[in-house]
Amino acid sequence: MKFVDYVTITVRSGQGGPGSRAFRREKYVPFGGPWGGDGGKGGSVILEGDPQLNTLLDLRYNRHHFAKPGGGGQKALKSGKDGEDIVLRVPLGTQASDSQTDEVLGEVSKAGERLVLATGGRGGRGNNFFKTATNQAPDYAQPGEPGEEREITLELRLLADVGMVGFPNAGKSTLLSVLSAARPKVADYPFTTLQPILGLVRVRDYQSFVLADMPGIIEGAHEGRGLGHQFLKHIERNALLLFVLPLGTDQAVSEQYDVLLAELVQFSPELASKPRFVVLTKADTVPAEDAAAAQRALAGHVGSSVPSAVISAVAQQGIEPLRQALWEIVEGMLQNRDAEG
Repeated sequence: MKFVDYVTITVRSGQGGPGSRAFRREKYVPFGGPWGGDGGKGGSVILEGDPQLNTLLDLRYNRHHFAKPGGGGQKALKSGKDGEDIVLRVPLGTQASDSQTDEVLGEVSKAGERLVLATGGRGGRGNNFFKTATNQAPDYAQPGEPGEEREITLELRLLADVGMVGFPNAGKSTLLSVLSAARPKVADYPFTTLQPILGLVRVRDYQSFVLADMPGIIEGAHEGRGLGHQFLKHIERNALLLFVLPLGTDQAVSEQYDVLLAELVQFSPELASKPRFVVLTKADTVPAEDAAAAQRALAGHVGSSVPSAVISAVAQQGIEPLRQALWEIVEGMLQNRDAEG
Protein backbone atom coordinates (compact mmCIF):
# COMPACT_ATOMS: atom_id res chain seq x y z
CA MET A 1 0.00 0.00 0.00
CA LYS A 2 1.26 3.46 -0.86
CA PHE A 3 2.34 5.44 2.20
CA VAL A 4 0.68 8.86 2.38
CA ASP A 5 1.57 11.08 5.32
CA TYR A 6 0.19 14.49 4.27
CA VAL A 7 -3.20 15.47 2.91
CA THR A 8 -5.52 18.49 2.87
CA ILE A 9 -9.28 18.03 3.19
CA THR A 10 -12.33 20.27 3.34
CA VAL A 11 -14.82 19.64 6.11
CA ARG A 12 -18.20 21.19 6.79
CA SER A 13 -20.41 20.54 9.78
CA GLY A 14 -24.18 20.54 9.49
CA GLN A 15 -26.37 23.52 10.24
CA GLY A 16 -28.66 23.24 13.24
CA GLY A 17 -32.30 22.62 12.51
CA PRO A 18 -34.78 25.50 12.97
CA GLY A 19 -37.10 25.57 15.95
CA SER A 20 -40.80 25.12 15.34
CA ARG A 21 -43.32 27.96 15.65
CA ALA A 22 -46.46 26.02 16.40
CA PHE A 23 -49.51 26.35 18.65
CA ARG A 24 -51.64 23.68 20.18
CA ARG A 25 -55.00 23.63 18.44
CA GLU A 26 -57.35 20.91 19.58
CA LYS A 27 -61.10 20.81 19.88
CA TYR A 28 -61.20 20.63 23.65
CA VAL A 29 -58.07 22.73 24.33
CA PRO A 30 -59.07 26.25 23.34
CA PHE A 31 -56.01 27.93 24.86
CA GLY A 32 -53.31 25.38 24.18
CA GLY A 33 -50.43 27.84 23.91
CA PRO A 34 -47.08 27.43 22.10
CA TRP A 35 -46.31 23.88 21.00
CA GLY A 36 -43.15 24.12 18.89
CA GLY A 37 -40.19 21.83 19.54
CA ASP A 38 -36.46 22.57 19.23
CA GLY A 39 -34.40 21.91 16.11
CA GLY A 40 -31.85 19.12 16.00
CA LYS A 41 -28.09 19.63 16.23
CA GLY A 42 -26.13 19.56 12.97
CA GLY A 43 -23.68 16.74 12.36
CA SER A 44 -20.01 17.20 13.27
CA VAL A 45 -16.88 16.04 11.43
CA ILE A 46 -14.63 14.02 13.73
CA LEU A 47 -11.26 12.28 13.51
CA GLU A 48 -10.86 8.92 15.26
CA GLY A 49 -7.60 7.05 15.82
CA ASP A 50 -7.48 3.56 14.30
CA PRO A 51 -4.44 1.38 15.08
CA GLN A 52 -5.18 -0.79 12.04
CA LEU A 53 -4.38 2.05 9.64
CA ASN A 54 -0.91 3.25 8.68
CA THR A 55 -1.58 5.70 5.86
CA LEU A 56 -3.81 8.65 4.93
CA LEU A 57 -4.28 7.24 1.44
CA ASP A 58 -8.10 6.97 1.67
CA LEU A 59 -8.42 10.67 2.47
CA ARG A 60 -6.21 11.68 -0.45
CA TYR A 61 -8.90 10.45 -2.84
CA ASN A 62 -11.84 11.62 -0.74
CA ARG A 63 -11.14 15.22 0.23
CA HIS A 64 -14.63 16.64 0.92
CA HIS A 65 -16.63 15.68 3.98
CA PHE A 66 -19.91 17.49 4.58
CA ALA A 67 -22.12 16.50 7.52
CA LYS A 68 -25.89 16.68 7.31
CA PRO A 69 -27.98 19.40 8.98
CA GLY A 70 -30.20 18.84 11.95
CA GLY A 71 -33.91 18.32 11.44
CA GLY A 72 -36.42 21.08 12.14
CA GLY A 73 -38.47 21.09 15.32
CA GLN A 74 -42.06 19.92 15.07
CA LYS A 75 -45.35 20.59 16.72
CA ALA A 76 -46.37 18.69 19.83
CA LEU A 77 -43.02 19.74 21.34
CA LYS A 78 -41.13 17.21 19.22
CA SER A 79 -37.44 17.98 18.75
CA GLY A 80 -35.83 17.66 15.33
CA LYS A 81 -33.49 14.77 14.60
CA ASP A 82 -29.76 15.44 15.07
CA GLY A 83 -27.65 15.39 11.93
CA GLU A 84 -25.41 12.33 11.64
CA ASP A 85 -21.74 12.86 12.51
CA ILE A 86 -19.02 12.00 10.00
CA VAL A 87 -16.21 10.01 11.63
CA LEU A 88 -12.94 9.87 9.68
CA ARG A 89 -10.68 7.02 10.76
CA VAL A 90 -6.99 7.89 10.66
CA PRO A 91 -3.72 6.26 11.81
CA LEU A 92 -2.40 6.94 15.28
CA GLY A 93 -0.08 9.92 15.27
CA THR A 94 -2.21 12.02 12.91
CA GLN A 95 -2.05 15.75 13.61
CA ALA A 96 -4.72 18.16 12.36
CA SER A 97 -4.22 21.87 11.73
CA ASP A 98 -6.17 24.68 10.12
CA SER A 99 -4.76 25.18 6.62
CA GLN A 100 -5.52 28.91 6.64
CA THR A 101 -4.10 29.86 10.04
CA ASP A 102 -1.68 26.96 10.67
CA GLU A 103 -3.30 26.57 14.09
CA VAL A 104 -2.77 23.05 15.41
CA LEU A 105 -6.18 21.68 16.36
CA GLY A 106 -4.89 18.54 18.01
CA GLU A 107 -3.65 15.02 17.45
CA VAL A 108 -5.03 11.51 17.79
CA SER A 109 -2.41 9.19 19.28
CA LYS A 110 -4.49 6.48 20.96
CA ALA A 111 -6.93 3.90 19.65
CA GLY A 112 -10.44 5.33 19.70
CA GLU A 113 -9.28 8.85 20.59
CA ARG A 114 -11.40 11.50 18.89
CA LEU A 115 -10.79 15.05 17.69
CA VAL A 116 -13.61 17.29 16.46
CA LEU A 117 -12.64 19.17 13.29
CA ALA A 118 -15.94 21.00 12.74
CA THR A 119 -18.71 21.21 15.32
CA GLY A 120 -22.31 20.95 14.16
CA GLY A 121 -24.51 24.00 14.65
CA ARG A 122 -26.93 24.01 17.58
CA GLY A 123 -30.58 23.59 16.83
CA GLY A 124 -32.88 26.59 17.19
CA ARG A 125 -35.31 26.83 20.07
CA GLY A 126 -38.99 26.30 19.37
CA ASN A 127 -41.50 28.93 20.43
CA ASN A 128 -42.43 26.92 23.52
CA PHE A 129 -39.00 27.73 24.97
CA PHE A 130 -39.79 31.46 24.96
CA LYS A 131 -43.04 31.20 26.90
CA THR A 132 -43.07 33.35 30.04
CA ALA A 133 -45.61 34.53 32.58
CA THR A 134 -46.02 37.76 30.64
CA ASN A 135 -45.77 36.27 27.18
CA GLN A 136 -47.99 33.23 27.07
CA ALA A 137 -48.05 32.88 23.29
CA PRO A 138 -44.67 33.77 21.74
CA ASP A 139 -44.99 33.78 17.96
CA TYR A 140 -41.34 33.27 17.08
CA ALA A 141 -38.69 30.54 17.07
CA GLN A 142 -34.94 30.48 16.52
CA PRO A 143 -33.27 29.42 13.30
CA GLY A 144 -30.52 26.84 13.68
CA GLU A 145 -26.92 27.94 14.07
CA PRO A 146 -24.79 27.62 10.92
CA GLY A 147 -22.19 24.90 10.67
CA GLU A 148 -18.46 25.40 10.26
CA GLU A 149 -16.52 24.98 7.05
CA ARG A 150 -12.75 24.84 7.09
CA GLU A 151 -9.78 23.44 5.23
CA ILE A 152 -7.83 20.98 7.34
CA THR A 153 -4.28 19.72 6.89
CA LEU A 154 -3.70 16.22 8.21
CA GLU A 155 -0.14 15.13 8.84
CA LEU A 156 0.88 11.65 9.91
CA ARG A 157 3.95 11.57 12.08
CA LEU A 158 4.93 7.97 12.71
CA LEU A 159 4.69 6.52 16.17
CA ALA A 160 7.28 3.76 16.46
CA ASP A 161 9.27 2.30 19.34
CA VAL A 162 12.52 2.14 17.37
CA GLY A 163 13.39 4.21 14.31
CA MET A 164 16.37 3.33 12.10
CA VAL A 165 18.46 6.20 10.78
CA GLY A 166 21.41 5.96 8.45
CA PHE A 167 22.80 6.89 5.09
CA PRO A 168 21.29 5.50 1.87
CA ASN A 169 22.27 1.89 1.24
CA ALA A 170 23.35 1.35 4.86
CA GLY A 171 21.40 -1.90 5.13
CA LYS A 172 18.36 -0.65 7.03
CA SER A 173 15.80 -2.34 4.79
CA THR A 174 17.63 -5.66 4.96
CA LEU A 175 17.78 -5.43 8.75
CA LEU A 176 14.06 -4.66 8.93
CA SER A 177 13.28 -7.67 6.76
CA VAL A 178 15.18 -10.10 9.02
CA LEU A 179 13.93 -8.61 12.32
CA SER A 180 10.28 -8.41 11.32
CA ALA A 181 7.72 -9.71 8.87
CA ALA A 182 7.95 -6.53 6.80
CA ARG A 183 9.16 -6.98 3.24
CA PRO A 184 10.65 -3.68 2.10
CA LYS A 185 12.31 -3.31 -1.27
CA VAL A 186 15.96 -4.30 -0.91
CA ALA A 187 18.58 -3.42 -3.53
CA ASP A 188 22.20 -2.34 -3.70
CA TYR A 189 21.66 1.26 -4.65
CA PRO A 190 20.83 4.47 -2.76
CA PHE A 191 17.28 5.53 -1.87
CA THR A 192 15.69 2.11 -2.20
CA THR A 193 13.38 3.22 0.63
CA LEU A 194 11.46 6.33 -0.39
CA GLN A 195 8.73 6.13 2.27
CA PRO A 196 8.87 5.08 5.94
CA ILE A 197 8.12 1.40 6.45
CA LEU A 198 6.90 -0.14 9.71
CA GLY A 199 7.63 -3.66 10.88
CA LEU A 200 6.46 -5.53 13.99
CA VAL A 201 9.38 -7.23 15.72
CA ARG A 202 8.22 -10.20 17.82
CA VAL A 203 10.41 -11.00 20.80
CA ARG A 204 8.41 -13.79 22.40
CA ASP A 205 4.76 -14.69 22.88
CA TYR A 206 2.65 -11.53 23.21
CA GLN A 207 5.69 -9.26 23.33
CA SER A 208 6.76 -7.12 20.41
CA PHE A 209 7.83 -3.65 19.37
CA VAL A 210 7.45 -1.50 16.26
CA LEU A 211 10.54 -0.84 14.14
CA ALA A 212 10.51 1.89 11.48
CA ASP A 213 12.78 1.98 8.42
CA MET A 214 13.35 5.60 7.41
CA PRO A 215 14.65 6.81 4.03
CA GLY A 216 18.38 7.41 4.03
CA ILE A 217 19.75 10.68 5.37
CA ILE A 218 22.17 12.78 3.34
CA GLU A 219 24.21 15.76 4.46
CA GLY A 220 22.04 18.88 4.38
CA ALA A 221 18.83 16.92 5.08
CA HIS A 222 17.89 19.35 7.87
CA GLU A 223 17.81 22.10 5.19
CA GLY A 224 15.46 20.04 3.04
CA ARG A 225 18.05 18.44 0.75
CA GLY A 226 17.20 15.03 -0.61
CA LEU A 227 14.06 13.77 1.11
CA GLY A 228 14.90 16.09 4.01
CA HIS A 229 11.93 17.33 5.98
CA GLN A 230 9.61 14.72 4.46
CA PHE A 231 10.97 12.09 6.82
CA LEU A 232 13.02 13.87 9.49
CA LYS A 233 9.73 14.84 11.12
CA HIS A 234 8.91 11.15 11.55
CA ILE A 235 12.11 10.50 13.47
CA GLU A 236 10.90 12.85 16.20
CA ARG A 237 8.16 10.36 17.07
CA ASN A 238 10.42 7.36 17.64
CA ALA A 239 11.26 6.49 21.22
CA LEU A 240 14.67 4.95 20.45
CA LEU A 241 16.95 5.92 17.56
CA LEU A 242 18.82 3.02 15.97
CA PHE A 243 21.85 4.32 14.07
CA VAL A 244 22.71 1.89 11.25
CA LEU A 245 26.34 2.30 10.18
CA PRO A 246 27.85 0.03 7.50
CA LEU A 247 31.34 -1.39 7.83
CA GLY A 248 33.74 -1.60 4.89
CA THR A 249 33.17 1.93 3.58
CA ASP A 250 35.64 4.76 3.02
CA GLN A 251 34.19 6.66 5.97
CA ALA A 252 34.89 5.53 9.54
CA VAL A 253 31.81 4.58 11.55
CA SER A 254 32.52 7.34 14.09
CA GLU A 255 32.48 9.90 11.27
CA GLN A 256 29.22 8.48 9.92
CA TYR A 257 27.75 8.72 13.40
CA ASP A 258 28.77 12.36 13.82
CA VAL A 259 27.27 13.39 10.46
CA LEU A 260 23.96 11.63 11.15
CA LEU A 261 23.67 13.04 14.66
CA ALA A 262 24.46 16.56 13.45
CA GLU A 263 21.71 16.38 10.82
CA LEU A 264 19.14 15.21 13.38
CA VAL A 265 20.07 17.77 16.01
CA GLN A 266 20.10 20.65 13.53
CA PHE A 267 16.62 19.68 12.43
CA SER A 268 15.34 19.38 16.01
CA PRO A 269 17.55 19.94 19.08
CA GLU A 270 15.19 17.72 21.08
CA LEU A 271 16.50 14.71 19.15
CA ALA A 272 19.80 15.04 21.02
CA SER A 273 18.09 13.84 24.20
CA LYS A 274 16.57 10.71 22.68
CA PRO A 275 18.19 7.39 23.62
CA ARG A 276 20.39 5.93 20.89
CA PHE A 277 21.69 2.51 19.91
CA VAL A 278 24.33 1.96 17.23
CA VAL A 279 24.46 -1.14 15.06
CA LEU A 280 27.41 -1.78 12.75
CA THR A 281 26.12 -3.66 9.72
CA LYS A 282 27.64 -5.65 6.86
CA ALA A 283 30.09 -7.39 9.18
CA ASP A 284 30.38 -10.17 6.60
CA THR A 285 32.27 -7.77 4.29
CA VAL A 286 35.23 -7.17 6.63
CA PRO A 287 37.49 -9.37 8.77
CA ALA A 288 36.16 -10.06 12.27
CA GLU A 289 39.12 -8.25 13.90
CA ASP A 290 38.38 -5.11 11.85
CA ALA A 291 34.74 -5.17 12.92
CA ALA A 292 35.73 -5.54 16.58
CA ALA A 293 38.25 -2.71 16.28
CA ALA A 294 35.61 -0.43 14.70
CA GLN A 295 33.22 -1.18 17.56
CA ARG A 296 35.90 -0.38 20.17
CA ALA A 297 36.77 2.87 18.41
CA LEU A 298 33.11 3.85 18.26
CA ALA A 299 32.61 3.09 21.95
CA GLY A 300 35.54 5.36 22.80
CA HIS A 301 34.04 8.08 20.60
CA VAL A 302 30.41 8.05 21.76
CA GLY A 303 30.87 6.90 25.36
CA SER A 304 29.35 4.10 27.40
CA SER A 305 25.85 5.63 27.37
CA VAL A 306 25.33 4.60 23.74
CA PRO A 307 25.32 0.78 23.37
CA SER A 308 26.36 -0.86 20.11
CA ALA A 309 26.32 -4.19 18.29
CA VAL A 310 28.00 -5.73 15.26
CA ILE A 311 25.79 -7.70 12.89
CA SER A 312 25.36 -9.04 9.39
CA ALA A 313 21.73 -9.13 8.31
CA VAL A 314 22.60 -11.06 5.15
CA ALA A 315 24.54 -13.73 7.03
CA GLN A 316 22.12 -13.67 10.00
CA GLN A 317 24.96 -12.88 12.41
CA GLY A 318 24.14 -11.16 15.71
CA ILE A 319 20.44 -10.76 14.88
CA GLU A 320 18.94 -12.46 17.94
CA PRO A 321 21.20 -10.69 20.47
CA LEU A 322 20.31 -7.39 18.77
CA ARG A 323 16.59 -8.18 18.93
CA GLN A 324 16.87 -8.91 22.65
CA ALA A 325 18.98 -5.84 23.39
CA LEU A 326 16.51 -3.53 21.63
CA TRP A 327 13.58 -5.15 23.42
CA GLU A 328 15.19 -4.68 26.84
CA ILE A 329 15.62 -0.96 26.15
CA VAL A 330 12.08 -0.57 24.80
CA GLU A 331 10.62 -2.56 27.70
CA GLY A 332 12.45 -0.37 30.20
CA MET A 333 11.16 2.79 28.52
CA LEU A 334 7.60 1.45 28.59
CA GLN A 335 7.86 0.61 32.27
CA ASN A 336 9.17 4.09 33.06
CA ARG A 337 6.37 5.65 31.07
CA ASP A 338 3.77 3.60 32.93
CA ALA A 339 5.31 4.53 36.26
CA GLU A 340 5.25 8.23 35.40
CA GLY A 341 1.68 7.95 34.13
